[in-house]
Amino acid sequence: MSDEVLKISRDGPVVTMTIDDPTTRNALSPQLRAELVAALEAINADMGVSCAILTGAGDVFCAGGNLKAMYAREGHFAGNTAETRRSYMHGVQTIARAMYDCEVPLIAAVNGAAMGAGMDFATMCTIRIASDRAKFAENFIKLGLTSAAGGAWFLNRAIGTSAAAEMTLTGEAIDAAQALACGLVSRVVEHDALLETARQIANRITRNPAHSIRLNTRLLRESARLDLPASLEMAASMQAIVQQTEDQYEAVAAAVEKRRPVFKGK
Repeated sequence: MSDEVLKISRDGPVVTMTIDDPTTRNALSPQLRAELVAALEAINADMGVSCAILTGAGDVFCAGGNLKAMYAREGHFAGNTAETRRSYMHGVQTIARAMYDCEVPLIAAVNGAAMGAGMDFATMCTIRIASDRAKFAENFIKLGLTSAAGGAWFLNRAIGTSAAAEMTLTGEAIDAAQALACGLVSRVVEHDALLETARQIANRITRNPAHSIRLNTRLLRESARLDLPASLEMAASMQAIVQQTEDQYEAVAAAVEKRRPVFKGK
């Protein structure tokens, strides 16, 4: 029996990462951090992967920080101020960096509660869909904390400053319908259809050329923080790169010849 808390499966160009740690309700742990970062690095290195799905096992997506570890002053809560700062920077914050640097689109298939850092992980994904049983809470303030995983940066960009402030400063949970209304997720589906819907979206994405998927993903993500001139410069550079790929020419040839394209990842 595997001791991994992040189960990884692959179907062609699509990788599915499932947080599976029932003893902690899929909570954040040093092991989860290490396995998630390693998985994202492997995805980046493999040009045969063009999309990834992040979900949770059971009825929880990710419960966030481990309350027992907080109470015992272990992990991120151990040590003096300087040690704690370094613990966050070289610990949980490496997830935010790895997810931001992921070259392929990440689909969060939120199957249940996404609390605290768990919600932050969902906002770090490119596309978010939710089960009708999902709920979300940026609830650090309820524990006298701030978000240290990256939520303040990602949540603002996901739903805007006012909605992000309301969620952060009340710490209150919202359900799937409220998440859809504020733009936190792009769709809500019946619980049993969640993974199949995520796979359908992933398959629609991966029909396109691999290099174009990666460059469009990066351009969207970077443009969210760039001014217009910088975004245009990046777009021009990426366009120049992708136009030299064999798959881009094949896409045009297929459109002209009215046939299905055959991409080779080149």
